[in-house]
Amino acid sequence: MKLTTSQWRGHASMFIADAIWGLMSPIAKIVMGAGIVTPLLMTDFRIIGAAILFWIASLFTGHEHVCAKDKLLLAGAAVLGIVTNQGCFIFGIGFTSPGEASIITTTMPLWVMFLAAVILREPITLKKIGGIVLGAAGALLLVLGSAGREVTVKGDNPVLGDLLVLAAQLSYATYLTFYKNFIKKYSVITLMKWMFLFASLIVLPFSLPSILAADWGSMTSSAWMGVAYVVFLATFIGYILIMIGQKALRPTVVGMYNYVQPVVATAAGIFLGLDTMTVSKAVAVALIFSGVYLVTISKARVNPA
Repeated sequence: MKLTTSQWRGHASMFIADAIWGLMSPIAKIVMGAGIVTPLLMTDFRIIGAAILFWIASLFTGHEHVCAKDKLLLAGAAVLGIVTNQGCFIFGIGFTSPGEASIITTTMPLWVMFLAAVILREPITLKKIGGIVLGAAGALLLVLGSAGREVTVKGDNPVLGDLLVLAAQLSYATYLTFYKNFIKKYSVITLMKWMFLFASLIVLPFSLPSILAADWGSMTSSAWMGVAYVVFLATFIGYILIMIGQKALRPTVVGMYNYVQPVVATAAGIFLGLDTMTVSKAVAVALIFSGVYLVTISKARVNPA
């Protein structure tokens, strides 16, 4: 299967974005573990901080007019792709462990495949099913293989945390499929600045008391560095890359890149000397990328609307 330049760019963007997100869960967990930055504050940092960055970036790009109807659609995209997704995920990993959260994220490509079949009428093929199964098996092999070495503190309410992380996957899968064609109308910066603006307006009334009550003077430099990673790299840069990938690739392929996150987390552990390379890890990585390849070459709808 020969890929176009746009598709190659989409694959590269998705890989880098999910590599960045692969390190976000443990970093966010460490920052919130200090007790100063609550899950709500971390969500505020991501949404409001990214909104500011995207509006600043828009000053250096060409102006695009967005009609009122499309702004309403972008508000809906903000609810699904940002507020519900980020809010449920951050709150979820605050209640559960990063390992359990990583396991639940492996379900997202399944939801994307089914929703794409319903909304976009994308065919469900044996290659897609096989690719998702291979990718999920590889991700689970990595996550479960590291479970015994997990050093972070378990959450206080893992059941609630797991349900919230699952809700985050469902909301993002819905966003990926429902807005697949709409996002092609505008540039990445225009889409992101409006989506994050609407998301900020939604969360700010609920989170303002927490922002005012936070003990900002007790924040350490390492905590601020963690917040900077989450806001700038995992949100601002990450969402730009995801949008590039979303425009170039089918939703199911975009969803499959979720499986890159445990690969990156494992590679980071090996690089830092906290983990070792084993045969099972090599097999897991091979399964994940084989799964991504199978989904990429699977049959697509001939004339998408």
